[in-house]
Amino acid sequence: MTPGRYALVALVAFAAAFAAVLVARAWLTPPPRVESQVHALLHERLTLDAAQEARIHQLETVFAKRREALEAEMRADNQRLAKAIEVEHGYGPQVAAAVDRSHHVMGQLQKETLQHIFAMRGVLRPDQAAQFDAAIVKALTQPVR
Repeated sequence: MTPGRYALVALVAFAAAFAAVLVARAWLTPPPRVESQVHALLHERLTLDAAQEARIHQLETVFAKRREALEAEMRADNQRLAKAIEVEHGYGPQVAAAVDRSHHVMGQLQKETLQHIFAMRGVLRPDQAAQFDAAIVKALTQPVR
């Protein structure tokens, strides 16, 4: 092969690898979390006044701490589940209890997330709330990629 052919083969291989990375990112990247979509709506698309901004910031600060605590509990639950699996080597009573515990905390996080979303909605004017509701419904009903 001539040096020009080596360069052409290398260029084609690079282009193919680059295209594969782009396709994989488009297909495999998870959709943004509902909270991220709500945050973008609140701070980028809705025109909030200073009082609304301050109240929503306060709600977000309080919720971030609570979410962090619940996520720490879920990590601890995963540790307990791993230990139970290690001990029982199957679906025994310790594994079942660890799964139930993790489901309880996940459910608590979901409930508290919804309470947080409704608290933020309560800060909005009716026209803003209508946009907010539409964005929430869209985020929760969009097809999984």
